[in-house]
Amino acid sequence: MSTENLSQSPDQPQRKPRVAVVFGGRSSEHGISMVTAGAVLRAIDRTKYDVLPIGITQSGRWVLTADEPERMAITERRTPNVEQLAESSEGGVVLPVDPANREVVYTEPGSVPKALGEIDVVFPVLHGPYGEDGTLQGLLELSGVPYVGSGVLASAVGQDKEYMKRVFTSFGLKVGPYVVIRPREWEQDESAARKKIIDLAGDHGWPLFVKPARAGSSIGITKVEDLSGLDDAIAEAQRHDPKILVEAALRGREIECGVLEFEDGPRASVPAEIPPPDAHAYYDFEAKYIDSTPGIVPAPLTPEETADVQRLAVDAYEAASCEGLVRADFFLTEDGEFVINEINTMPGFTPISMYPQMWQASGIGYADLVDRLIEAALRRSTGLR
Repeated sequence: MSTENLSQSPDQPQRKPRVAVVFGGRSSEHGISMVTAGAVLRAIDRTKYDVLPIGITQSGRWVLTADEPERMAITERRTPNVEQLAESSEGGVVLPVDPANREVVYTEPGSVPKALGEIDVVFPVLHGPYGEDGTLQGLLELSGVPYVGSGVLASAVGQDKEYMKRVFTSFGLKVGPYVVIRPREWEQDESAARKKIIDLAGDHGWPLFVKPARAGSSIGITKVEDLSGLDDAIAEAQRHDPKILVEAALRGREIECGVLEFEDGPRASVPAEIPPPDAHAYYDFEAKYIDSTPGIVPAPLTPEETADVQRLAVDAYEAASCEGLVRADFFLTEDGEFVINEINTMPGFTPISMYPQMWQASGIGYADLVDRLIEAALRRSTGLR
């Protein structure tokens, strides 16, 4: 679908495409999603698009919110939440479930449902489970509503670090050493599960990184220097996901690269480097979002290294069947080899986030980037493609 194909009656002027920006959500990345949404709402060209902000509360209620992006910022080191912007404490938004009808409905107890008009595309700026993991994408596929970003499979693969690594390995991309502890393993034989982790340290040394398998924004991740910190790290990861991933540390430089969908296919941005943050043990949540540790854009790489990481970033995008956008994260090891750490199918997207910064350095500014993503979504159909 393109903006030229919006249905109109003969006596109506061409209407603007309507973009529903959906944000918040039930995951631990709720607040960061709101920060991203604020930036996207500021950037969308209102002369070109109509905009409908829709928030999802931490309990899962879909609500109308104020179109006030200035209230979606981190203040006093705290992230915002949807409840602060909801227009009602009881009302809810209902998306269509009929592909022939894209009309959004607002309901409140004791009131007649109110039609809010049709939406042409959804810009889902949710991070983590219940939004970035294929669940929302499946709902939109059933509704027949185009959306920004990857489809169900790629979103699910991009959210689950275990299966992401399995897909990459099957396509010949190199990943670092890791083990996965599933909830049933932990429940049935905790000592055997713990031994898998200790054996990983025995083979590759300390430190280890203990992570929720299906979370992002570095939430729930602990760098474990020795055995004494392992149990607390496992407990912290399991607070966010019953399945955990434990990775051996890789010695090298952290390099990121953005991928963006163009009409002729995906292209890679200039890469960036994430230097070790001075005040943090690694590039954790606070380093990323609270203290805004700056990256180096473009990364100081040789032309050959730049070409290699750009090729690998596109390869990762294609391996997971991604669409729209991806940020691919690598380690450049001391041996001069790129090892992929992960991809993000909806990366941090504020103007100071690395993905927009890399495209800014590649000649595409933030507002243009938002516009390109919406246009790419409008070009695609839902369903099998």
